[in-house]
Amino acid sequence: MDARLSSGRAGGPAKVSSSLWLCLLLALCCTPAPAGTITGTVRAQGAEPATGGAGGDAYASRRYKFVERLDYDQLRDFVVYIDQRFPGGTFTPPEQPAVIRQKDASFVPHVLPILAGTTVEWPNMDEIYHNVFCMAETKPFNLGLYSSDQPPRRVVFDKPGQADVFCSIHTKMHCIVLVLTNPWFAVVDDKGRYVIRNVPAGTYPLHAWHERVPGQTREITVPAEGEVSADFILGPGNLPKIK
Repeated sequence: MDARLSSGRAGGPAKVSSSLWLCLLLALCCTPAPAGTITGTVRAQGAEPATGGAGGDAYASRRYKFVERLDYDQLRDFVVYIDQRFPGGTFTPPEQPAVIRQKDASFVPHVLPILAGTTVEWPNMDEIYHNVFCMAETKPFNLGLYSSDQPPRRVVFDKPGQADVFCSIHTKMHCIVLVLTNPWFAVVDDKGRYVIRNVPAGTYPLHAWHERVPGQTREITVPAEGEVSADFILGPGNLPKIK
């Protein structure tokens, strides 16, 4: 018998050496916690067109020709996230700041989901001045006027909630920083798909969000390994009707 595993006495109980105990402890510590993956799709759907009365032909008239109709199939920037605080759980925000660029008089990206405590950097990529500001109760701020040859300003978003951000100079500049309480979220891609990986096994409320249509929440159970799927269809049809 290997001397490292034996007491050296015939018939005596084997003793595990300190080095072997250390190896066993490291193996247990390095074993990943049970975690699964959430996948699915998100899309939007408008109200059913009314029958009779003012139909589509009215939009061709001079009075309504410039009225833009919402195309639900073209909506983007959906976000899916676990809508739950984890008691006692603390999550470390990334060391590197997230970035929203001011480019071509627009904010890019238009929607940015982040973990609470994350720093967001606001570089000006245009040859004109911008003034980034926010009126949200969770994070009011005003970065003042600055140009592309000045260092980008930074803001730490430390409280959960939706922060709508604007430019005081340019009317169409608007973006949303969605500050979340845990790191299990995803932005839906251009094909309507999302993936949230490494989610601890358990049952959670999963929320699909969009700035233009009502959100939707459903309960899902994440397996210890493998995938669970949840698809969403968002739209005004999810709201109670008042007659």
